[in-house]
Amino acid sequence: MNDNGGIIDDLIVSKLGDGTLYVVLNAGCADKDKAHIEEKLNNFKSTGGDVEFQTIPNRSLLALQGPSMAKVLQAGVQFDLSTLTFMKTAVMDVFGIPECRVTRCGYTGEDGVEISVPDDKAVHLAECLLSTTEGDVKLAGLGARDSLRLEAGLCLYGNDIDMTTTPIEATLAWTIAKRRRQEANFPGAEIVLKQLKEKPSRKRVGVMSNGAPARAGTPILNEGGVQIGQLTSGCPSPTLKCNVAMGYIDTKYAKIGTEVKLQVRKKQQNAKISKMPFVAAKYYTKY
Repeated sequence: MNDNGGIIDDLIVSKLGDGTLYVVLNAGCADKDKAHIEEKLNNFKSTGGDVEFQTIPNRSLLALQGPSMAKVLQAGVQFDLSTLTFMKTAVMDVFGIPECRVTRCGYTGEDGVEISVPDDKAVHLAECLLSTTEGDVKLAGLGARDSLRLEAGLCLYGNDIDMTTTPIEATLAWTIAKRRRQEANFPGAEIVLKQLKEKPSRKRVGVMSNGAPARAGTPILNEGGVQIGQLTSGCPSPTLKCNVAMGYIDTKYAKIGTEVKLQVRKKQQNAKISKMPFVAAKYYTKY
């Protein structure tokens, strides 16, 4: 977060067993993330702290997602994937490619992994996965991924969260641990803790509708036609056969079940505030 409580990035940090943190950044945020991290680490070192920051070059990231993921991937690894639970990470050979890092996570709401692989082996790994007889593996583009992550209620950085949104406004308060709240020593703590106590003026909500799909930028109106918010993402849901979206709305209208209207082009469509995720997640959390 920045000093205003805004979200710099929603990166993933894994704690390894040797005192190392493994960080996966959003590619579009990599430059600003690295500059921010280096600034903070330099400040830490200036006070006598001992820390090093290294980038890992020439790596690609492949995401294998869906209910047959474990069966497909297990055929290509010696590691027992049943012991790798959600958000855990391990280094292993994958289909004969050494030193791949496999993390049980993803951006679909389904059970899945993200595999960090050397650039020059990425195509080979993709071909191995596509040619498997253990499941029906297909390539998926950003459109498919976007509908899945939206059904799962997952934010897209730059759309649903950015430098101007706080974790509290984005209903991501779970990212602020109890100890950090008590110590109040994180960037933007004054603003964030005040919002936790008093509630923010706006809140990220789910929205369901029928008819023409409402996209990012669509105004959210109250029953009287007054704008009370705006969508940040939206698409048809292949699973639910209706339209799903998320956006920010005046907090007093954020109660689940509240009837609202969406200004889709020149027409107003009926919609309803909905809980998220729209489709229950299927993360592998225990064995």
